[in-house]
Amino acid sequence: MNDSIVRLGIFEGEFHWHKHDQEDEFFFVVEGKLLLDLEHETLELLPKQGYTVPRRVIHRTRARERTIVLMVEGKTVNPQGD
Repeated sequence: MNDSIVRLGIFEGEFHWHKHDQEDEFFFVVEGKLLLDLEHETLELLPKQGYTVPRRVIHRTRARERTIVLMVEGKTVNPQGD
């Protein structure tokens, strides 16, 4: 939709720090708990909670347990990180 794609991911462990220069990225937790590290704070997202990381903001995701996340992002976002 509007040049975006929707991904369903199963997270466990941590992803590396990265940013997206062109696109925002939206995370919505379906099951579990997602820790979203930003440069100066960590957000804890529980089921039915979401957050949009603005473009050019350095971030990473962490999940201490199996967590199912719906992501909406630009189709040019590399799921391995930029």
